[in-house]
Amino acid sequence: MKRRQFITLLGGAAAWPLTARAQQPPKIPRIGIIDDSLQWNAFRHGLRDLGYLEGQNIAFDYAYGDGVPERLAEAAAALVHRQVDVIATFGTPASLAAKQATTTIPIVMISIGAAVRTGLVPSLARPGGNITGNTNVGPDVGTKRLQILKEAIPTASRVAFLFNPDNASNVLQFEEVQTAAPTLGMTVISVSVSPRIEFETAFAAMMKERPDAFAMTAEPIHQFRIAWIMDFLSKNRLPAVYQLSENVRAGGLMSYGASLPDLFRQAAGYVHKILQGTKPADLPVEQPVKFDLVVNLKTAKVLGLQIPDRLLALADEVIE
Repeated sequence: MKRRQFITLLGGAAAWPLTARAQQPPKIPRIGIIDDSLQWNAFRHGLRDLGYLEGQNIAFDYAYGDGVPERLAEAAAALVHRQVDVIATFGTPASLAAKQATTTIPIVMISIGAAVRTGLVPSLARPGGNITGNTNVGPDVGTKRLQILKEAIPTASRVAFLFNPDNASNVLQFEEVQTAAPTLGMTVISVSVSPRIEFETAFAAMMKERPDAFAMTAEPIHQFRIAWIMDFLSKNRLPAVYQLSENVRAGGLMSYGASLPDLFRQAAGYVHKILQGTKPADLPVEQPVKFDLVVNLKTAKVLGLQIPDRLLALADEVIE
């Protein structure tokens, strides 16, 4: 064989593996989600709007902890073991579990009550490390929610407050309303429900304290049972103020807070930036800039309440 022919054949053989590798489909980024629920649809829709199609250029990997701290730790560890590209978390307990599970895989946390005070990040502006995302609160939002409740129902003096004692940000919100309540002539009744405490038991004890109003956080494990909660409140004719407007559209009396679907869609944008190469440490934790007041006049009528005109004028949405 001539030397020129031999070199040509050798070059072709060497190029063959490179060609084969080039023809292999590109790696699809995998997003780990802890405790998937209907609320995550806004996150998936946000990614779809950014051009990500499941099964084509993105995949989702799910792990479940059902809000139980030990199981959340196992769920986060499972996603780390599967080597997902990004972990997305809803709420403080799941975010803390993910942070404890990895210091290298990027984490995008969604709807956190107190990201700095719970130790998730050292600073909102400079989160550092591998974690970023958004929060659902601003200064004194819990106090404002209580003020709105008092304005809507001036006779309300005993307010039952539902929170998860296993969620550090929930505990901080409870402490905030406890501090604010006396200035409004109100007393706060503690209603703590964690995965270890039954709703039925806690709510039965709550009614023995004779509350005349009710308030709650956006705690994920409570949102799993929101239909039961709202049915209980309706049967006992107990007016309530919520953090999430979705609860009011489902029949609750009123809400004041940031839009949860917006926070999930915002998180999708962070995932996109991370997949494009931005480090989580360079993405400040975002706070909501707008808080919406939503009032359901249908529910007010059922409860025999007359919502003041001034409050209705301030409302961003009135359901009639």
